[in-house]
Amino acid sequence: MTIQSSVWLGTANLPRYQALDADQEADVVVVGGGLIGLTTALHLQQEGVGVVLLEGGRIGTRTSGNTTGKVTSQHGALYAKLLDRHGRDVARQYGAANQEAVDEVDNIVRQLGIECELSRGPSYVYSTGDLREEAAAARELGLPAHEADPSEMGLPLSAASAVRFDNQLQLHPARYLTGLAAAFTRAGGRIFEHSRVTDLDSEGEGVVARTESGRRVVARHAVAATLLPFGTLGGYFARTRPSQSHGIAVKLPVQAPTAMTISADAPTRSTRPWPGGGPSGLIVVGGDHETGAQEDTNASYQGLVDWVDQLWGTTVQPEYRWSAEDYSTPDQLPYVGKAPGSPVLVATGMHKWGLSNGTVAAGILRDLVLDRSNRWSDVFDAGRIGDARSVAKLVQDNLKVGKEFVAGHTRRLLGAGLDHVEVGEGGLYDLDGTTVGAYRDHAGTLHTVVPVCTHLGCPLRWNQGDSTWDCNCHGSRFTPEGTVLDGPTTTPLKKPED
Repeated sequence: MTIQSSVWLGTANLPRYQALDADQEADVVVVGGGLIGLTTALHLQQEGVGVVLLEGGRIGTRTSGNTTGKVTSQHGALYAKLLDRHGRDVARQYGAANQEAVDEVDNIVRQLGIECELSRGPSYVYSTGDLREEAAAARELGLPAHEADPSEMGLPLSAASAVRFDNQLQLHPARYLTGLAAAFTRAGGRIFEHSRVTDLDSEGEGVVARTESGRRVVARHAVAATLLPFGTLGGYFARTRPSQSHGIAVKLPVQAPTAMTISADAPTRSTRPWPGGGPSGLIVVGGDHETGAQEDTNASYQGLVDWVDQLWGTTVQPEYRWSAEDYSTPDQLPYVGKAPGSPVLVATGMHKWGLSNGTVAAGILRDLVLDRSNRWSDVFDAGRIGDARSVAKLVQDNLKVGKEFVAGHTRRLLGAGLDHVEVGEGGLYDLDGTTVGAYRDHAGTLHTVVPVCTHLGCPLRWNQGDSTWDCNCHGSRFTPEGTVLDGPTTTPLKKPED
C-alpha cells in the first residue's frame, strides 16, 4: 500500500505546540514554521532577541517537510544561465551564498546534535546534451564543480554529459526541522501552531500580527516566512509563479545509486538515496507543472513510477508518494528582505532549492532585524524590479492569470447533482444551476465547497492525485473541506449553503 505522505513526514515525530490562546508581546514575530521561519527564529533567539513563531497548521508539514532533503549549491544546470543574465558578480554571490549554506546546515546539525541522517556526497546534473559550458561556469564562480562521466552516477540510463559538485549534503528534513524547533524553544522561543495569521499591520513603531482566532502578537519586527507572503503583501503574488512537483519513495530490486542526481532535460528527474529504505531505497522527484494546471496529477506520479520501472526493468510499488509547491521569480533569484511599502520582512521564490536558499534567507532576515549588514542582501533584494526580461515575464504571467480568471469560471462540469459522486472522486458539479466543488472521501462522506479562491476570486481546479483544490492564478491550495494549505490566501473556502 502506498502512503500519501512524504517519506520524511511519515518517519518523523514532529513536536506539537498549543494554539495561541492569549495575546503576546515579543521583539520579533515570525510567521511560518518551515525551514526559513524556524532557522530565522532560532538565529534571533540565540542573539538574545525574544521571538514568537506562529504557524497556521503544524510546523514543518508543508513545503519544508516535502523536499528531497538535498542541501546543495548545485541547482540544476543554472550557473551558465545566471552568468549570461546577471553577470559574474551576481552569479558568483548566488553560488557562494548557497555553498556556504551547505556548510552552515552541516554546522547547525553538529552543534545542536540533531539526528537527521546527515551525510556528505557528490551531486550530479546530467543531460543528453553538452554541459561543458555549465561546468566551466560553475568552476569560474568558485564552486566545487567538475565535468564527470555520467556512468559515475550509477543510474542505468544514457546521458551524454554530467557535472559533479563534490561534498554536497543530504539529510532527513523533517528531523532537521524538529531539531531546529527544539533548540529554539530551549533558548526561550515560543511556538504556537494552528494559529493562522490573517493580517500584519503597523502599529506605532511596531507591528501587530492578527490571527483568525482574534488573538494578537505585538512586536517590534515581523517576518513573513510563509511560502508566499499572504494576501497582497508586497505584491509578490503577481511577481512569482507557483509550481508543484511530485515525489515517490521506492525499494529497487538492486542496490540504489548512492549519489544525488538531477536531469537538466525535461521532464525533470531528481534522485537521492533513501536511508530508511535500506540499501535499495531510492527517492525520485519530478513531474513538475504549474499549480492548478495539470488535469490529471495522478499521471505525474505514474510518470515517476514508469521511469523507475523502465530504468531497472522491474515493477515497483511506491511506499510513499507526495507533492510539494514552491514559487519562482522571473529572474531566478529569491526575494528576501523588506517588502515594498511595508515594515514586514519577507522571503519567497526559493525556486525549489529552499534548504540552501532558505538558509541563506534566514541569515539575511536575522541581520536585517539586528540592523547588521549582510553580504548577500543585495543579490536577494526583495524590492528589486529586475531586468527587461523579468518585466516581460511578469507581464506575460499576469496576462495568463487574467485569462485563467475568465476562462476557468466556465470550466466543464462533471455532471448534474451530487448523488452519483463516487468514493474517492472529486470535481466540479452542477447543483440546481450553481457550480459546486464536491469530493466524496473514502469513508463515504461528501464534502462540498464553492470552488472560488478566497484570495482574489480565481476559479479552482480539483487535484485528484492529492485530493486538494488548487488555484492556477497564484497557487493557493485547500483541503477537500476548504481549509487553507498553501499560497497567499488566509481564508477557508466558502460552503455552498453560506
